[in-house]
Amino acid sequence: MICHQTTPGRRCSLMARIYKSVVFGHFLLKRKAPAYSVVLSTRMANSTTKDISYDGLKELLEKGRNVLLVDVRTQQEVDKGSIPGSLHIPVDAVEDAFRLEPEAFKAKYGVTKPPLDSSELVFHCQIGKRGTTATSKANQLGYLNARNYAGGYKEWSEKAGQ
Repeated sequence: MICHQTTPGRRCSLMARIYKSVVFGHFLLKRKAPAYSVVLSTRMANSTTKDISYDGLKELLEKGRNVLLVDVRTQQEVDKGSIPGSLHIPVDAVEDAFRLEPEAFKAKYGVTKPPLDSSELVFHCQIGKRGTTATSKANQLGYLNARNYAGGYKEWSEKAGQ
């Protein structure tokens, strides 16, 4: 992007507004003499994450279609209990897992990899933070409808009596 400037060091606010309207999310301006370039910020995580409630998740699971509920907790946490039907992929492995080709994903995890437009991809952890991180990673990979069960296993076990 070339920004015609009249004063050295002055950001071209018009170009910044144009890019802000085109790029959904946060951005940083980085000076490249004599122009400015737009660099996406990695701080986009919480701005695009969609949450699902306990009741919403319960209803989704009862419909039993192609829901993929991903538990991103540690193995030690999962060993203490899990939401029935959930697939364990630790938060640190989510990005690599969802970059796999569909055949490799199925071979490794035993389930079909969801399509990018799936609205039935839900991540959860113990109380919501790692679930948000995993959902954001999925969003960045193109799973824009992925959701986070913010109540996590803690809420599920309290409400479902697990």
